[in-house]
Amino acid sequence: MLSGKVAIVTGGTRGIGFEIVRKYLANGAKVVLFGSRQETVDNALKKLHEENGAWEVDGKYPKLTDAAEVEKAVAEVKEKYGRIDILVNNAGISQSTPLYNYTAEEFDKAIDLNVKALFYAILPTAKIMKEQGGGCIINTSSMVSISGQPAGVGYPTSKFAVNGMTISLARELGKDNIRVNAVAPGVTKTDMVAALPEEVVKRISMGIPLGRAGEPEEVANAFLYLASDLASYVTGEILSVDGASKA
Repeated sequence: MLSGKVAIVTGGTRGIGFEIVRKYLANGAKVVLFGSRQETVDNALKKLHEENGAWEVDGKYPKLTDAAEVEKAVAEVKEKYGRIDILVNNAGISQSTPLYNYTAEEFDKAIDLNVKALFYAILPTAKIMKEQGGGCIINTSSMVSISGQPAGVGYPTSKFAVNGMTISLARELGKDNIRVNAVAPGVTKTDMVAALPEEVVKRISMGIPLGRAGEPEEVANAFLYLASDLASYVTGEILSVDGASKA
């Protein structure tokens, strides 16, 4: 589905991001994953190369909250591969601190990585996509961008911003044949959820109409669809993959 395409996936070393990378590689894309540090990037690349030695995958670890570092990393991808067809902004952090215990620094951290970092990656990449005649940008949102959450206000605030950025850029960049969408996952079996006690996971799952948490691969399927030509007329959408958790 992605044969011949070049993709950048931020936060691609674990969880949903790692599954997105695997899904893209299995469907013919060349992928450059961005991680937080060299160790995690090297470990992810090792796993991928062991799974399939024919996959064309590389990794980088720019500081995503540093616009200059991100611009340099994006330029290096363009220089090596000649184009960038897909940008997935998946890196981010969640928070659950009650308001009265919040600090300005913690709130800023959510905005810096969940919002500003997306802009820093989109700006240089969109310029490349415009020059080559088009491309696809997919942002990771969250079910809390629609329903909110009872604590950790910085996190849903940042994801509401992601939705606004996604919809606005879809309108602005459509003339350049650049599609911009977001995926809003619900409770998913990432490392964070796997570390929870079984009774907590069961309690959470009871509130999901499908009766279970999602698998990372199920969320990655949405990213595959939106990056493929099957979604050639889909832009400005926030695609929920949450088992109807918000219903």
